[in-house]
Amino acid sequence: MPSPADVEDLARVFVLLGEPGRLRLLTSLLEAGELCVCDLAATSGLSESSVSHALRLLRAARVVSVQRRGRMAYYRLDDGHVRMLLDLGLTHTQHTSTLTTAPEPGRPERTTS
Repeated sequence: MPSPADVEDLARVFVLLGEPGRLRLLTSLLEAGELCVCDLAATSGLSESSVSHALRLLRAARVVSVQRRGRMAYYRLDDGHVRMLLDLGLTHTQHTSTLTTAPEPGRPERTTS
């Protein structure tokens, strides 16, 4: 079993990954490799302010890293582990129909007529 601290750290990462806007940012970085805030805003549909806030959270969790070139800051996935986590998550959701048909925990199943 992992240590309690490792479990808590992992839970924090999954909470960060559980927000659709942040996932759009991460998938943009997964595809492009490296982008500035303005490009991330354009690809994700979020405001630059929202992107900056999300990136601050993701940097604190070591999910993304930043490289400054002059006045511009370019963001990328922090390492191969993050890339692998996103790749596997996307593969899982694309190949698993139960995610779209199973009810959310605590919610009753919907019936279609």
